[in-house]
Amino acid sequence: MVKGTSRRVIVVDSPDPKLFEQAIFIVKNDAMTREGVTSQQVLGEACRIARGYAARQEVRPPLWQRVPRWCWFTGAALAAAAVWLVWNLLL
Repeated sequence: MVKGTSRRVIVVDSPDPKLFEQAIFIVKNDAMTREGVTSQQVLGEACRIARGYAARQEVRPPLWQRVPRWCWFTGAALAAAAVWLVWNLLL
C-alpha cells in the first residue's frame, strides 16, 4: 500500500488477455537516475517480464491426457493378454 507518496508506474497491456488485463509495475525512484538507463529500457524490461510471466502460466493438461492414445491401447492389450494367460494357466 502506498500512502501520501507519488510513485512512477508502468502499465503494460497483457500479451495474453486470457490470464490478465494489465500488469502494473511500480518503478523505483532512482531507476531513471542510474547511468545509462533510459525510459525505453525500463518499459522494455516491464514488457519482457509480463510476456515471460504469461508464458510460464500456461495450464498443462493432466497426465492421462498427455499420454498418447497408442500407449493406452498397448497397455489395454497387454492387460488383456495377461488376464487371458493367467486365466488359462489356472484353469
